[in-house]
Amino acid sequence: MKTIRPFTRAIDRLSDAGLRPTRQRVALARLLFEDGDRHISAEQLHREATEAGVKVSLATVYNSLNQFTIAGLLREVAVEAGRSYFDTNTTQHHHFFNDDTGELQDIPGDSVVLSALPAAPENTVIDGVDVIVHIRNK
Repeated sequence: MKTIRPFTRAIDRLSDAGLRPTRQRVALARLLFEDGDRHISAEQLHREATEAGVKVSLATVYNSLNQFTIAGLLREVAVEAGRSYFDTNTTQHHHFFNDDTGELQDIPGDSVVLSALPAAPENTVIDGVDVIVHIRNK
């Protein structure tokens, strides 16, 4: 019987996305993907990595998150200027963003209905629509 090491899934996921599974990428992928869908900032992931004993700079975390996003493993959600989260759920959906707590929550894609969109500029097509609904505590 073949033994599957705990990081095999992370290595396979990175390799399937065309990314070289470096030690740091594998460690970050395990933190990102092992516990289901989540929203995380680069700073939060860096803190989790440090707490898990992974020696990685914040710059490397940012670079890895951007590489994961380009490879289709993550989706970047810019909630306001200079503030982004990375979403492990790459399916088409929208978000609630709580301005008081900084929490991001999924809204199913079919829960938002738009009656019309503007025409796309010449020589372009609309590739998707991302809706972020800002909320605050009562």
